[in-house]
Amino acid sequence: QVQLVESGGGLVQPGGSLKLSCRASENIFNFNSLGWHRRAPGQERDFVASINVGGKIQLADSVKDRFIVSRDHGKNTVYLQMNSLKPEDTGVYYCDATILSRYHWGQGIQVTVRS
Repeated sequence: QVQLVESGGGLVQPGGSLKLSCRASENIFNFNSLGWHRRAPGQERDFVASINVGGKIQLADSVKDRFIVSRDHGKNTVYLQMNSLKPEDTGVYYCDATILSRYHWGQGIQVTVRS
Protein backbone atom coordinates (compact mmCIF):
# COMPACT_ATOMS: atom_id res chain seq x y z
CA GLN A 1 0.00 0.00 0.00
CA VAL A 2 1.45 3.32 -1.10
CA GLN A 3 1.63 5.92 1.66
CA LEU A 4 1.94 9.63 0.95
CA VAL A 5 2.49 12.06 3.80
CA GLU A 6 2.09 15.80 3.26
CA SER A 7 3.64 18.56 5.34
CA GLY A 8 4.20 22.31 5.19
CA GLY A 9 0.67 23.71 5.12
CA GLY A 10 -0.64 26.49 7.30
CA LEU A 11 -1.87 30.06 7.37
CA VAL A 12 -0.27 32.72 5.18
CA GLN A 13 -1.14 36.25 4.15
CA PRO A 14 -2.02 37.13 0.54
CA GLY A 15 1.14 37.54 -1.48
CA GLY A 16 3.06 35.16 0.76
CA SER A 17 4.64 31.79 0.04
CA LEU A 18 4.43 28.25 1.33
CA LYS A 19 6.22 25.06 0.34
CA LEU A 20 4.38 21.76 0.61
CA SER A 21 6.23 18.47 0.81
CA CYS A 22 4.96 14.97 0.19
CA ARG A 23 7.06 11.99 1.14
CA ALA A 24 6.25 8.65 -0.47
CA SER A 25 6.73 5.27 1.19
CA GLU A 26 8.57 3.90 -1.83
CA ASN A 27 10.81 4.86 -4.74
CA ILE A 28 9.03 7.69 -6.55
CA PHE A 29 10.21 6.39 -9.91
CA ASN A 30 7.80 3.49 -9.35
CA PHE A 31 5.01 5.98 -10.09
CA ASN A 32 3.90 7.21 -13.51
CA SER A 33 3.46 10.63 -12.00
CA LEU A 34 3.35 12.58 -8.75
CA GLY A 35 1.43 15.74 -8.10
CA TRP A 36 -1.05 17.83 -6.23
CA HIS A 37 -4.76 18.45 -6.22
CA ARG A 38 -6.72 20.77 -3.97
CA ARG A 39 -10.25 21.05 -2.67
CA ALA A 40 -11.49 24.56 -2.04
CA PRO A 41 -14.30 24.95 0.50
CA GLY A 42 -17.55 23.62 -0.97
CA GLN A 43 -15.94 22.58 -4.24
CA GLU A 44 -14.67 19.49 -5.98
CA ARG A 45 -11.06 18.37 -5.80
CA ASP A 46 -9.20 19.99 -8.70
CA PHE A 47 -5.87 19.38 -10.37
CA VAL A 48 -3.04 21.73 -9.41
CA ALA A 49 0.26 20.31 -10.64
CA SER A 50 2.05 17.15 -11.65
CA ILE A 51 5.45 15.85 -12.68
CA ASN A 52 5.74 12.56 -14.53
CA VAL A 53 8.47 9.96 -14.43
CA GLY A 54 10.17 11.63 -17.39
CA GLY A 55 10.16 15.02 -15.69
CA LYS A 56 7.34 16.59 -17.71
CA ILE A 57 5.52 19.19 -15.64
CA GLN A 58 1.92 20.26 -15.90
CA LEU A 59 0.31 23.13 -14.00
CA ALA A 60 -3.26 24.33 -13.78
CA ASP A 61 -3.83 27.65 -15.52
CA SER A 62 -4.80 29.26 -12.22
CA VAL A 63 -1.35 28.62 -10.72
CA LYS A 64 0.99 28.97 -13.69
CA ASP A 65 3.76 31.51 -13.05
CA ARG A 66 3.12 31.23 -9.28
CA PHE A 67 3.55 27.56 -8.31
CA ILE A 68 6.49 25.25 -8.93
CA VAL A 69 6.40 21.46 -8.66
CA SER A 70 9.64 19.54 -8.16
CA ARG A 71 10.91 16.26 -6.77
CA ASP A 72 13.86 14.83 -4.91
CA HIS A 73 14.45 11.22 -5.83
CA GLY A 74 16.87 10.64 -2.96
CA LYS A 75 14.20 11.69 -0.46
CA ASN A 76 11.25 10.09 -2.31
CA THR A 77 9.59 13.48 -2.02
CA VAL A 78 7.62 15.79 -4.28
CA TYR A 79 7.31 19.49 -3.49
CA LEU A 80 4.92 22.29 -4.33
CA GLN A 81 6.39 25.76 -3.97
CA MET A 82 3.52 28.23 -3.84
CA ASN A 83 4.28 31.91 -4.38
CA SER A 84 2.12 35.02 -4.63
CA LEU A 85 -0.64 33.20 -2.81
CA LYS A 86 -4.20 34.43 -3.16
CA PRO A 87 -7.25 33.85 -0.96
CA GLU A 88 -8.68 31.64 -3.70
CA ASP A 89 -5.73 29.27 -3.20
CA THR A 90 -7.25 28.32 0.16
CA GLY A 91 -8.16 24.69 0.49
CA VAL A 92 -7.05 21.21 1.39
CA TYR A 93 -4.09 20.14 -0.72
CA TYR A 94 -3.70 16.46 -1.55
CA CYS A 95 -0.57 14.78 -2.76
CA ASP A 96 -1.21 12.13 -5.39
CA ALA A 97 0.74 9.37 -7.08
CA THR A 98 -0.43 7.45 -10.11
CA ILE A 99 0.45 3.91 -11.10
CA LEU A 100 -1.14 2.62 -14.30
CA SER A 101 -3.80 5.37 -14.13
CA ARG A 102 -4.75 4.48 -10.54
CA TYR A 103 -4.53 7.34 -8.07
CA HIS A 104 -3.12 7.03 -4.58
CA TRP A 105 -3.80 9.93 -2.23
CA GLY A 106 -2.27 11.52 0.81
CA GLN A 107 -4.45 12.51 3.73
CA GLY A 108 -4.50 16.18 2.74
CA ILE A 109 -3.14 19.32 4.36
CA GLN A 110 -4.82 22.65 4.95
CA VAL A 111 -3.60 25.84 3.30
CA THR A 112 -5.33 29.07 4.30
CA VAL A 113 -4.60 32.40 2.64
CA ARG A 114 -6.08 35.41 4.41
CA SER A 115 -5.12 38.73 5.92
